[in-house]
Amino acid sequence: MKKPTKSFEIALSALAAAFAAAFLMLGTLNPFLLATGYLVATFALMVPLSKDFVWGSALAFLAAGLIALPLSLWKIVPYAVFFGLHPIVNYLQRKYVKRTPLKIACFAAKAVWFDLAMWLSYYVLTAMAGMSFPDYVVRFFYYIIFLGGTLFFAAYDVMIFYCQRSADLAIRRIRR
Repeated sequence: MKKPTKSFEIALSALAAAFAAAFLMLGTLNPFLLATGYLVATFALMVPLSKDFVWGSALAFLAAGLIALPLSLWKIVPYAVFFGLHPIVNYLQRKYVKRTPLKIACFAAKAVWFDLAMWLSYYVLTAMAGMSFPDYVVRFFYYIIFLGGTLFFAAYDVMIFYCQRSADLAIRRIRR
């Protein structure tokens, strides 16, 4: 199989950036679609990673964030601090980390990163974006973020690894 050209990497990354930006902007229009926008943007960034285009995925992350920024403003913070970077970090972990103790350390570091990103996102979304959360969320905020968030992240991280594997199988059919 021949090596993919730079123009193919740019085109694939541009498509990923366009889909990610579109769903980020769609998610800002309706609060119910906000989490869906983050997830679909995450899945879109997996496409260049399927062809081992790490720089293409990183540039697609930046492009999607900058394109969606004028419409979404503060609602893009969770994507910028966690959801956009997570597939790239998982790709690098899958490629370079082979030993179990290092995998456990990587998971612990990513769990702390997720918890801090959700804490920052909560602060930004309530203080600057004007979103309101139910009273029980405000009352038990730290338990929800640091206990529930860590448990949620464990399942989320495993699922994102499986989604990347599925994207790899689907994109493998593209010959370039």
